[in-house]
Amino acid sequence: MRIIKLDESSKQNILADLLKRDPNNYSTYADTVQKIVEAVKADKDKALFSYTKEFDKADINASNIRVTEEEIKEAMKEVDPGLLEVMKKSMKNIRQFHEKQKQYSWFDSKPDGTLLGQKVTALGSVGVYVPGGKAAYPSSVLMNIIPAEVAGVERIAMVTPPGPDGKVNPVTLTAAYLAGATEVYKVGGAQAVAALAFGTESIPKVDKIVGPGNIFVALAKKAVYGHVSIDSIAGPSEILVLADESANPRFVAADLLSQAEHDELASSILVTTSMELAKKVSEEAGNFANVLSRSEIIKKSLDNYGYILVTETMKEAISVVNEIAPEHLEIITRNPFEDMIRIQNAGAIFLGEYSSEPLGDYFAGPNHVLPTNGTAKFFSPLNVDDYVKKSSIIYYSKEALEQVHKDIEAFAEAEHLTAHANSVKVRFEKEN
Repeated sequence: MRIIKLDESSKQNILADLLKRDPNNYSTYADTVQKIVEAVKADKDKALFSYTKEFDKADINASNIRVTEEEIKEAMKEVDPGLLEVMKKSMKNIRQFHEKQKQYSWFDSKPDGTLLGQKVTALGSVGVYVPGGKAAYPSSVLMNIIPAEVAGVERIAMVTPPGPDGKVNPVTLTAAYLAGATEVYKVGGAQAVAALAFGTESIPKVDKIVGPGNIFVALAKKAVYGHVSIDSIAGPSEILVLADESANPRFVAADLLSQAEHDELASSILVTTSMELAKKVSEEAGNFANVLSRSEIIKKSLDNYGYILVTETMKEAISVVNEIAPEHLEIITRNPFEDMIRIQNAGAIFLGEYSSEPLGDYFAGPNHVLPTNGTAKFFSPLNVDDYVKKSSIIYYSKEALEQVHKDIEAFAEAEHLTAHANSVKVRFEKEN
C-alpha cells in the first residue's frame, strides 16, 4: 500500500480521487438504465421476462416468477444446519438493536384547548433488492428486511436475480423467509427496480425500494426516485482505520483488506500518526494480499484506492477522518472512546482492536447498510425510521383559535394570501 505523508495538497488530491467512485459519475450507463426502466414501465411483464432472459439466461414467466412455499421448504433443506443457527443468532441481535429504534405516536394537549402531536405509521409496502446469481448475501437480506418487519411494514417484497436454472440461491431464500419477507420474486437488475417502482402484471408496485446492487441497480434506483422512495444511491464499499503506534499492524492490515476484497473500486485507508506502523501495515497487507482467495480484486482495489496517510498529530488525523466521512471507521488507538467523541462523520464506528468491521457486517446487530462516498456527513445507517412516515396532528378548539386568529390573519395578509386570511376570519365574522 502506498504511504503518503499528509499535507493539504495531498489531502485534496485524495479526496478528489475518492469522489470518482461516486455512482452519480457513471453517466455512461445512465442511458442504458433509463431505457430498461422505460421499457418495464411501458411493457411490464413482457419487458421484465425478456431482460431476465437476456441478462440472467433464465426462463421466467408469470407462472414461476414468484417463489413458492415448496421452493422455500426445499431451499431450507439445502442450507447447512450450522449456518442456519448462526443466521438465527445474528437475526436475534439485529432485531434487538432495531427494536430500540422504534418511535411511537405522541400527543400533547394543553389547557388552552390545543392538541398537537405526531402520528407514526409504517409504510404499506417495501421492495428489497438483494444481489444474486452465483453469490449469496444472506446478511444483506437480514439487514434490509428485519428493520422493515420491526417497523410494522405489512408487505415486504424481495427481488433477487435467479440462476440460469431459474432458481434462487437457497441461503438467500432461507434468510428471506426467516427475516419476514412476504413475497420473493426471481428477477434482478434495473428491470427489477423498475418493476417494484411502477408495478407489472406479476409484481405489484411498492412505496419504497431498499437494498444494495451493482451500478445498474444504483442508477435505476436514482431513475425511479420520486415515483417511489429509496434508501440511498450506494457506492462501493470503504473502510478507514484510525490508529496510533499502539495498534497491532497485522490486525490493521487484515481489516483493511476485509473491504478491499469486495470490489476493485472499494477503498481501504489507514490514517495514523506513526510512520513505523504505516510501514508495518503496508508489509502485512502485501503478505495477506498474496494468499487470500480474492487476491486479484484486493490488489487492484489497493492499487486504485488504497492509502496509508501519516499525520503529525491525532487532531490532524481526526480532521482527515471527518473530511473523508467513511462508511466504516475503526478506531484502534490508546483511547478509542475519547477519540470517538471527536468524530462527526462516519457510517459505523468500531472501537478497539477486537471490534473488527466484519462484526458489524454479520453479527453485532447495528445495520450494515451505511452511507458511502462521504455521504455520512448527512446520511445515517439504514434504520427503522426508513420504514415509517410521520404525520403532524393539529387540533384547536374554537376558544383556542379565537385567541390567535388575528395573528394568523396578519401573517397571511403580509404574504398577500388573502384566501388564507379569510379561511380563519370567516369563523369569527359574527363576533366581529
